[in-house]
Amino acid sequence: METIRLEFQPKIKAKILELLSSFSSDELKIVQEDSDFEENKRKLDSALVKVKNGTAECCSLDELDLFLEEAISKYEN
Repeated sequence: METIRLEFQPKIKAKILELLSSFSSDELKIVQEDSDFEENKRKLDSALVKVKNGTAECCSLDELDLFLEEAISKYEN
């Protein structure tokens, strides 16, 4: 399947959905877009730039394990 993104005025939503409902579920699936998509995309693009230019903060698996153990023990009690 292919995916496209549509932007439309709210007043024509019913007409669009009526047209799309004429297709079977094998032919068309309506996927609701995440309302935070653009903000998440911006954050991820920013993080990717940092990874590519070498300014991202990274840690080893041992450091991550230690951090997670400390966080878990903090909230266990």
